[in-house]
Parts: sequence; structure tokens; C-alpha cells
Amino acid sequence: MKLIKTLVAVATLAWAGLAPAQDYPTRPITFVVPAPPGGAVDGIARALADEMGKRLGQAIVVDNRAGASGVLGTQAVARANPDGYTLLVTHSAPILNVPYLLPKVPYDPKRDLSYVSQICTGQLVLAVNPKMVPAKSMKEFVAWAQKNKGRVSYGSYGLGSAGHLYSAYLSQSRDLDMVHVAYKGEAQMIQDMLGGQIAWGIASLGSLAPFVESGKLTALGSIADRRPQNLPDVPTLAESGFTEREFKAFGWIGLLAPANVPAPVLARIEKEARAALQTAALKARIQVYGADPVGSSSADFRREVETMSPVVEKMIKSSGIRLE
Repeated sequence: MKLIKTLVAVATLAWAGLAPAQDYPTRPITFVVPAPPGGAVDGIARALADEMGKRLGQAIVVDNRAGASGVLGTQAVARANPDGYTLLVTHSAPILNVPYLLPKVPYDPKRDLSYVSQICTGQLVLAVNPKMVPAKSMKEFVAWAQKNKGRVSYGSYGLGSAGHLYSAYLSQSRDLDMVHVAYKGEAQMIQDMLGGQIAWGIASLGSLAPFVESGKLTALGSIADRRPQNLPDVPTLAESGFTEREFKAFGWIGLLAPANVPAPVLARIEKEARAALQTAALKARIQVYGADPVGSSSADFRREVETMSPVVEKMIKSSGIRLE
């Protein structure tokens, strides 16, 4: 009799674990995006929400929570109810960069979050305002910055973001003494580049391409393993002689969830996210931003983060950037 009761209890627990997956989702899902509207992360999150919403049969709402280098939005998801209805679509900074930039982070990216799928890898471009910077190549740009040492300002789409790290390392390694101006997102940074408030900045290919193609901005180099398809005349930094490890691309956009989401629910989210990322429609929308669709497994995504974390940590320490 005792054995029978034990088997019944085990079966009941197993059914309880399967039930959420069978019922999920029964109401709208929220994608928290730790970036403002208008940038690449926001656009890709909305594209993924559209495609996954169709597959899951529920609306997916995008909730932009910008600020504190992505900490605010990431913290909100880390502390959310782990039921699968609050998910995070983020760039890599709150996961890879911020833990080494702040003395105390209100979440542990390894312990407090579940890795669902790497959505895409990004391609960043260094661009200048041609009315302020008379350079057509990275070599000319560095020479101009050296002549104007201490008087050149650059922007980033957030303190401690990939764009900030690359820019700060360029300034520090070439002894350029440039002034950093932080923004809450790419859209605001690019507007100030166009307006002449800052001379240059590094942002996603998709956000910069229209202004480069129109001649309002000049792209000098891309941070990637290949040249941009829609800007084939823009060399990679490596081609321009910037071959240090610190200029290797490590940016991505990923889908994450709170820790302790029931395994069947998490598996369902991963399945539908990866399936959505295989559709031609979503791939095309991601490529508009100059990004490459990935759709990795949860295990591969976590492994990628664990591999890159020490590289980013070393880069941050060498750049001397700290957030308070």
C-alpha cells in the first residue's frame, strides 16, 4: 500500500509539472526590453514578439524599461514570477558587461536567469559626423583625434555597453583622451551625432546604415568578422590594422527568463523561439538591423556567455571603466 501511495504521489508531481506546459500560455506574455524604443534591440524584440505570438496563440507585449545600462529591465525579469509570462529580450551588456562594471549588481546573471536562446549576433559600426570629422579611414580618424586630443566627444548607447567599451578602449589605447557621453539608447545617440553634439560613436549597423547611405554620417569601420553586406566599402577594424583581441565582436541579442521557470514551460518557450527564428520572415526583419539570426539552444547560449565572460572582464579591467 505504501509503495502504491508513493507511485501515485510521483505520478501526481509529474503531471503537475506537465500541466503548465500543456496549458501555457493562457494569457498575454510580456517581453521586457532594457532599452528605449527605436533601436535595434527594440525592433528585433517586436519582430520576435510578432512571430512567437502567432505560434503561441497569445499576444506578446513589449515593455521598454531603459536605464542604468540595462540593469532596470534585467532586474525586473530576474525578480519576476517564474511562470513564463515575463521574459527578457536584451543586448549583451546587462549580462556580460555590467557585472564587472558595477560594485554591486542586483541580480546574478548565472543564478537568477534562464537562458532560452541567442536571437542574433550584431554587427557594430564606428561612424563619424563628416561635418566635424574630416576622416575617410580609421587611420585618418586616429590622426585627427590625436591633433584634437582632449577636445573630441563620442557617444554610446549606455554606460558599459559594447559600444562604450570599444570606444573607451580605442581612446585609451591610442592616448586620445576623448570625452564619453552616455545615452539611454541608440536613437538618441545618433540624433546627437547628426546634430553635431558629439563627433562620433559606435552603434548597430541597422541603426546607422540609413544615415551612412544618405551621406549624413560616414562609416569608418565595422566590428565584425566580415564587411557589412549593405555597406561593402566599409572595412572591418581588423582590416584597418586594429587587430587587438579587444576589438573582436562579442555583442548579441538574447531571450532569457527568470530562474526556476518550470522546465516544460521553458522548453516550450525555447521551442517556439527557435522555430520562429527559422522563419524567412523573421530572418529578414532581423537582417534589416544588420544582425545575423542564430536561434541557439538554451545550453549553447549559456555556454557562449560563460566562454565570453572572462574575455569581457579582462577588457573592462584594461579600459578602466567603472560604474557607480
